[in-house]
Amino acid sequence: MRNFFLTSDDYQVGDQFVLFYSGEIIVRDDQFIWSMDEVSSLFPHVLHQVLIQRDSGLVAIDLAEDAPLPESASQVSLRSLLFNSEDALLTAGKANQVLDWYRAHRFCGYCGAQTSHGENELVVVCERCQHHFFPRINPCVIVLVTRGEQILLARSARYRTGFYSCLAGFIEVGESAEDTVHREVKEESGLEIENVRYFKSQSWPFPSQLMLGYYADYKSGEIVPEPGEIEEADWFSVDKLPKTPSGKISVAGQLIYNFVRHMQ
Repeated sequence: MRNFFLTSDDYQVGDQFVLFYSGEIIVRDDQFIWSMDEVSSLFPHVLHQVLIQRDSGLVAIDLAEDAPLPESASQVSLRSLLFNSEDALLTAGKANQVLDWYRAHRFCGYCGAQTSHGENELVVVCERCQHHFFPRINPCVIVLVTRGEQILLARSARYRTGFYSCLAGFIEVGESAEDTVHREVKEESGLEIENVRYFKSQSWPFPSQLMLGYYADYKSGEIVPEPGEIEEADWFSVDKLPKTPSGKISVAGQLIYNFVRHMQ
């Protein structure tokens, strides 16, 4: 069985590669999977390389800044794959998350000693104090609050995209996911909710999150956007929605699309 942590000698015929350069993904013709023949000239410029899918031989590679990029290649942000497909986002997102974790744990956070590769699993181990560091995810909730045929949508104060979306936030220490739903809605909109119910989850690589999607019913209160977090929030009728995320990729878009479809 192949180890997850590779050297160039470990590559096999049929391996495929996801390339990152200065924090961005390398694509050509809207494709981001490269063959060994296409990237063989880049191997001397590899900083980190991790096998992220054993069954398909998919390797995530972090290139040095002096690497000569292949012809017709271009650098794009990982977020640009939001407009491709969910599978593309998940694959490229996993590659980026694993590389980011690996970069951040070359040294132990407890004693500062160098870490070494574990065997047969994605883990690095401190050579001095034997602490193990596995890739971690950050659990978040995202919730669509409904009031009859209206939905609560908000525009972020931090991202000037023009999109309206659901309310969301990180789960804090000691909270259940449902506790977080109530707290985040109250903090970000000033509203009280009830009848919180789970919809679905989604891996979200910005930077390394597990999104837990919920619906909730409006209970009471007036909308008061949280300063610094929410630029604008309001109730919208399902037949007069503002610009929202795609219903094909993000769990936010799926929450909205699923509710609108059931109301029509």
